[in-house]
Amino acid sequence: MMRSIEDIMGLSPVIPVVVVEAVQDAVPLAEALLAGGVGVIEITLRTPQALEAAARVAKAVPGIALGIGSILDHRQLAAARDAGAHFVVTPGTPPKLAEALRKSEMPALPGSNSLSEMLALRDLGFRHLKFFPAEPAGGAPYLKAVSGPVPDLRLCPTGGIDAEKAKIYLALANVPCVGGSWLAPDALVRARDWAGITQRARETLDALRP
Repeated sequence: MMRSIEDIMGLSPVIPVVVVEAVQDAVPLAEALLAGGVGVIEITLRTPQALEAAARVAKAVPGIALGIGSILDHRQLAAARDAGAHFVVTPGTPPKLAEALRKSEMPALPGSNSLSEMLALRDLGFRHLKFFPAEPAGGAPYLKAVSGPVPDLRLCPTGGIDAEKAKIYLALANVPCVGGSWLAPDALVRARDWAGITQRARETLDALRP
């Protein structure tokens, strides 16, 4: 049974956003996050091997909700579905991509960084959005202001967020989760320090969950 995007956003206060440089690292990375209690991962299409890495996670780590991010067009959307993604994430959402997401009926976090973009996506039926790049686009104060005219939107801010800033965002009624790379930083992934990533995941959940 396919999870809704609302359910996926409720799996963890942080969606780890990761860049996979070596395909063989994808499965142990996902397993390390899951062992730390983080049941969701977003693998971004920022490397040529990202789709293969995601496909390996889909097969080997069924317990984690697999997202594929940095989706730019309908071709990448189709490729993400074929790789076994449970949901997709876009950095921004021009009209053609928004329509492709709507038609696909795949759980998605369409990217937006202005109230006009949020309202355009809302008109298409989307109520769960990515806010990117969060810090440069106005941060938590912006999302607090947005909650006034559109209280029904739920947003996942991503971009420039660390563990301390996450607490500020998560205190907002319209922010169920944030996206961030600090759970699995490049240095730990390159060192294949899976135990260190598991520890970071546990510490983060302990700090952020009430």
